[in-house]
Amino acid sequence: MAKKKVVVAFSGGLDTSYTVMKLTQDGWDVYAACANTGGFNEEQLKVNEENAYKLGAVKYVTLDVTQEYYEKSLKYMIYGNVMRNNCYPISVSSERIFQAIAIARYANEIQADAIAHGSTGAGNDQIRFDMTFLVMAPGVEIITLTRDQALSRKEEVDYLNDHGFYADFTKLKYSYNVGIWGTSICGGEILDPTQGLPEEAYLKHVTSDKAEEELKITFKNGEITAVNGEEFEDKIKAIQKIEEIGASYAIGRDCNVGDTIIGIKGRVAFEAAAPKLIIEAHRLLEKSTLSKWQQYWKDQVANWYGMFLHESQYLEPVMPDIEAFLTSSQRHVNGTAILKLRPYSFQTVGVDSDDDLTKSKLGEYGEMNHGWTADDAKGFIKLSATPLRVFYGMHPDERK
Repeated sequence: MAKKKVVVAFSGGLDTSYTVMKLTQDGWDVYAACANTGGFNEEQLKVNEENAYKLGAVKYVTLDVTQEYYEKSLKYMIYGNVMRNNCYPISVSSERIFQAIAIARYANEIQADAIAHGSTGAGNDQIRFDMTFLVMAPGVEIITLTRDQALSRKEEVDYLNDHGFYADFTKLKYSYNVGIWGTSICGGEILDPTQGLPEEAYLKHVTSDKAEEELKITFKNGEITAVNGEEFEDKIKAIQKIEEIGASYAIGRDCNVGDTIIGIKGRVAFEAAAPKLIIEAHRLLEKSTLSKWQQYWKDQVANWYGMFLHESQYLEPVMPDIEAFLTSSQRHVNGTAILKLRPYSFQTVGVDSDDDLTKSKLGEYGEMNHGWTADDAKGFIKLSATPLRVFYGMHPDERK
């Protein structure tokens, strides 16, 4: 009888390494699939492949969905200036959805009987993986050994060692999830709500020898086209360039406390130079190129877009509708935003745009009006005050 096929969402960490070996020992044909959304470099992917075969996988594949992640998510998060709790750029959590979609597609392609992942029962990722698999690969069994058996790290390490696989799975003080849209940091001082992380906990430190530096990011229809005058066709490379510049000043560090999908509060530190710089540059340009109500309604739907991404609702049918609105809002978001970078901080400076609405000939704020007269202004003010005059005329005792 032919063995059953199982696709393991393989990151190379302890939980997924245990899953590959245990399922192999249990008689499955294991296909280890690493879905890369920009967080793995070539060396890491090579080590993943070597280890997958040592663990017993019959096949290893890297599923590179970095460009898809940009086109179907990052682009809209930039359009919407999406920051969860006005703080966290929804870094690794948004990547999980696209990793899960890639894994489900691969499982369907090879007609797998099951999909396995290494999530525990205490986090958000179990929901992101399971929900995506249920929708994208209906009828395919979902296996989660770490969650279902409540396995400890020691149990998993001992099992791997007993079966001849040795790797450094030492539990470090901090755990890191590195992605194209930022790095999340858990553990250590983060577990104490009164503390922040020390300098040594971060992966990127001040390396620039400049006291300050100007950064210019150019957008066309809301998408990055140039960084400091250097044009980029590949948006991923543009993001990486901004990350390189911003990280040299250790920009983008913060700590977020938020509500998890399962209902408890979660605290996570992160460093995300590129997202912080790109979103604030984009927001600055929008202030000058969008109308008041475009900005207002875009903020409303973008907040929902970010929440749905975070809470594993990316496949909700309303998401393309929100994306259509966000795309339409970007038709005049053209020009260059200018930022000034310093160690650990940055400030917005100004914009250079042909679509800058502050260039209107009708008037200069606080200086001179050209499109209306003094009498027009006084009439406008009087009419605007009419509802208040009506109310307080009837209720003078409520005047403050």
